[in-house]
Amino acid sequence: MRASEWAALVKLSLARDKRFAVSSAFGITVGVASLVFFVGLGLGIGKLLREKVFPVDARLVEVVPPKLALGGLLGGGTIDETTVKRLSELPGVAQAFRKMNVRVPAVSRYDGDFFGRPLRMGLEVLAVGVDPALVKGDLLLGDFKDPGPSQPIPAVAASRLLEIYNKSFAPARGLPNLTPQLVTGLMIPVEFNRSFVTSSPGGTVTASQLQLVGVSQRGLLAGVTIPLETAKRINRASGVDAETFTAVTLLAASPGDVPGIVSAVKGLGLQVDDEEQQLAQNAAAVVVLITAAMALLSGLICLLAAVNIAHALAFAVRARARDIGIMRAVGASQADIRNWVLGEAAALGLVGGVVGTMLAIGAAVGIDIWVTRALPPFPFKPETFFDWPAWLWGAGVLLGTVAAFLGAWGPGRQAARIDPAAALAG
Repeated sequence: MRASEWAALVKLSLARDKRFAVSSAFGITVGVASLVFFVGLGLGIGKLLREKVFPVDARLVEVVPPKLALGGLLGGGTIDETTVKRLSELPGVAQAFRKMNVRVPAVSRYDGDFFGRPLRMGLEVLAVGVDPALVKGDLLLGDFKDPGPSQPIPAVAASRLLEIYNKSFAPARGLPNLTPQLVTGLMIPVEFNRSFVTSSPGGTVTASQLQLVGVSQRGLLAGVTIPLETAKRINRASGVDAETFTAVTLLAASPGDVPGIVSAVKGLGLQVDDEEQQLAQNAAAVVVLITAAMALLSGLICLLAAVNIAHALAFAVRARARDIGIMRAVGASQADIRNWVLGEAAALGLVGGVVGTMLAIGAAVGIDIWVTRALPPFPFKPETFFDWPAWLWGAGVLLGTVAAFLGAWGPGRQAARIDPAAALAG
């Protein structure tokens, strides 16, 4: 049987029994639509977590002093210049960036015009000093170095902090949304050695100004990032520790070097602060588990659709026994009969897969539109909650076709084994 004849026969059979065709394709459509929808949703949320909520650089390792140090037996409870040098010489380490917290409290009191709107507020300020090279690529203004006691302190804000401001703080107070370019150059008054929530420590209160010079994913989320030498100067002037470091960020030559670096760091008696990575991994694991559960449910729907096709085709084969006998009598082979039945199922599966995939994408677009219009802005709100890689489209169509094909395999073999003489005899 030629391909054109086979296609014409499949088309004629489906047109003759439209009820069977619609019911069979419907089950495949529902299963494929569910699977594609939930997998697309899982991929989209996973991408959101990786790129916006927890933008973890796979090459960075955050080293911190051990929480417990028994008189130095575990490698010491501090990180000094000697320790930094040892860390920078570990195999696989490309660069080491020192960090030092400003170890005195600080506050900011702002009362004036804020991009065309009056703003009056006071808040505690956390600051960490870092080696300039850590955030150099994100600077939009000037140099990231200690300007001295009488000049504004260059500061970098966290990109996630800006997102939280735009989607939460600003709408609640009628303030404008900001971009990295817009906030660059903004002056923020700050007073070191003063606190709103605790008793102020002894010593002189130092008034200064922070000047935002950039926004970075590597910036301190709950505060500002300033030059390391500035943090040292402020700590020294306040009479607190200005020699040891709060942390050291190691940049691996490649992500593959990270496990070895982590092991070597622990061998030095230090700890790796992977709290954010753990949060990202836990959140991603939850998304994967939920997506897998929904995908399994969708797969079961496709399986039920395949069983339905098997039962429907088995009944159709018995009803067409005489037609099959006539076809065999005029020269059709067993393979022709089997391919006829399998062709019907494959056509139904293909249609169900295509329609199901389109329905899933249409539902996703509808949900994105509804979220945009119905829900207020919130931090890290994406333009879409879904991700549609090309392979997912193909997987939806392939799943529908394969499920229908598998359901038709038994009835196809049954049809091929029909004895033409017995069928014609009634």
